[in-house]
Amino acid sequence: MHYVNNPLNLPAAPPAVRGAVDLGRRLVRGLDLLSPLVDLGLRLFVAAVFFQSGLTKLASWDSTLALFENEYAVPLLPPELAALLGTGVELFFPVLLVLGLGTRLAAFVLFVFNVVAVISYPDLGAVGLKDHQTWGLLLLVTLTHGPGALSLDRLIGRRVRP
Repeated sequence: MHYVNNPLNLPAAPPAVRGAVDLGRRLVRGLDLLSPLVDLGLRLFVAAVFFQSGLTKLASWDSTLALFENEYAVPLLPPELAALLGTGVELFFPVLLVLGLGTRLAAFVLFVFNVVAVISYPDLGAVGLKDHQTWGLLLLVTLTHGPGALSLDRLIGRRVRP
C-alpha cells in the first residue's frame, strides 16, 4: 500500500486522532496570535513595578536618601550617587520597556538592578524576595525572547531590513 507523504508506509491515523491533531494545531495558532499581547503585557507589568518605585523615591527624596544611607548597602557607590542612579534607572528603563525600544538592553539593566537591590537589602524578607524573583524571571523572558511584535524594536527592524 502506498501512502502520500508517508515515507515509512505507516497506516493512516484514525479520524479521532486526526481531529485531535487538527484541534491542537488550531489552538497553537490561536496562542501564536495572543503572543504579541502577552509580550506587551509582560513588559507593561514589569515596567509599572519599577517605574512606580522610582516615582516613590522622587516623591520623598529625603526618605530615599535616608534609606540609601542607613538601610541599603549598595556596593561600591556612595549613598547619594546610588540613590540618584537607582532612581534614574527606575524611571528611564521602564519607559524603554513599555515602548519596546532597546528592549533587551532595558531588560538587562533592570535585571542587574533587581539583583543589586536584592543583594543590597538584606532585610528583604521572604515575600520581597519572591517578588524580586518573579520580576527577575519576567525580565529574563523579555531578555531572551525579545520584545515581541508590538514594539518599536520590531517596527524599526522592519524598516531597516531590505
